[in-house]
Amino acid sequence: MVSKKKVVHSKTVEDATKAALARRRVTIQDIADIVYEMQLPYNPELEMSYCVESVNSVLEKRELQHAILVGIELDELAEQGKLSAPLQQIVESDEGLFGVDETIALGAVFTYGSIAVTTFGYLDKNKIGIINELDTKKGRGIHTFLDDLVASIAASAASRIAHKTRDNEEASGEISEEITEDKP
Repeated sequence: MVSKKKVVHSKTVEDATKAALARRRVTIQDIADIVYEMQLPYNPELEMSYCVESVNSVLEKRELQHAILVGIELDELAEQGKLSAPLQQIVESDEGLFGVDETIALGAVFTYGSIAVTTFGYLDKNKIGIINELDTKKGRGIHTFLDDLVASIAASAASRIAHKTRDNEEASGEISEEITEDKP
């Protein structure tokens, strides 16, 4: 007889992800603020509640949940001094040549396509909102992974809104199905 593998229910993983963010003092609203700032120029009728909804939807994706849980765990272990040398010192100092934090966050953002990837790059470079607070270590704690993960969540949520906005425009007839051929 084949025994069943023990699996973790999706809701359990989602709850753990949200609890980990809350434990690190990152709120859904903090991330939604970034999404709003990123999408407002393209969608002047955008409402904050839609940004919050988008962030929550993104946090339902296993790819992001796993990245968040791993990254936060590594940050917390570094705070406790429980990583092996030299990894402890690298994560603790958020060494510039250490790209594993960006790699994990970028891997998670691929779920939402090229718009999310380019938005992630922008956020990683410009450190908007809470991303800047985490990166500059305002307050306490090690956030080597968390700042990039927040950028990943925000970029994914912004991309989700961009794609849904386009879908809504097409559904409402604002965008024609007509294809025209350019002539030289």
